[in-house]
Amino acid sequence: MSVLKTLRDRHALGKKSIAVLVDPDKAEDPARLMQLVNLASENCIDFFFVGGSLVTTSNLAEVVKVIKENVTIPVVLFPGNSMQVEPTADALLFLSLISGRNPELLIGQHVVAAPIIRNTKLEVIPTGYILINSGRITSVAYISNTMPIPDDKYSLAACTALAGEMLGLQSIYLDAGSGAEKEISAKMIATVRKSVSVPLIVGGGINTSQKAFNALEAGADMIVIGNALEKNPNLLIEISDKVYEWNESIEAGK
Repeated sequence: MSVLKTLRDRHALGKKSIAVLVDPDKAEDPARLMQLVNLASENCIDFFFVGGSLVTTSNLAEVVKVIKENVTIPVVLFPGNSMQVEPTADALLFLSLISGRNPELLIGQHVVAAPIIRNTKLEVIPTGYILINSGRITSVAYISNTMPIPDDKYSLAACTALAGEMLGLQSIYLDAGSGAEKEISAKMIATVRKSVSVPLIVGGGINTSQKAFNALEAGADMIVIGNALEKNPNLLIEISDKVYEWNESIEAGK
């Protein structure tokens, strides 16, 4: 089953998903990468996202290879630019940074990447990428040369997401950015959720199980956990338990 169909089906049922974000720059230690892969497998996460706003190493292919050789969890590319295309992954978030006005990240990089992607078997998921202010300048805001949406401008984020859906984008990704000081608020997530019908992905600043649950309860279909796992790998256990309980309650309510 395709990644997008899985997200759509779960959205229709009210079920939730977890993705673990792997930054290739932080995955150069094979032992640490395997530890993360095994932890994710043991806790039944749904997807691996691989990529970042700035990847300075050449081990993207190796990271994807290690994951795919050891688990059957789908690997989804989360590219910061047109160079982060790895044909051996399962899918690719074709990110359009719709919260910014940088033409390179609205369409420019896509033009460069499109003929390369067409010659792969990657599932392409057109995704509206929306940066929300997290209290500090994050790597993605700096690299993309765009201004995040203020964290109290709920209607602006909602209208941006709605415009993305009307343009044909198949999912919306709200991100506070890597190393965010604070997570995206429940009110922001809920307001965007009400404005669109496509799957909603939320990441950045989710460093406790309660924050994860708040995002899910507000309407996120998928939460993405990245930097927080470097400091507290056991966080994944706590969050997966929350998601498992949520999905079990959905099943029990049928």
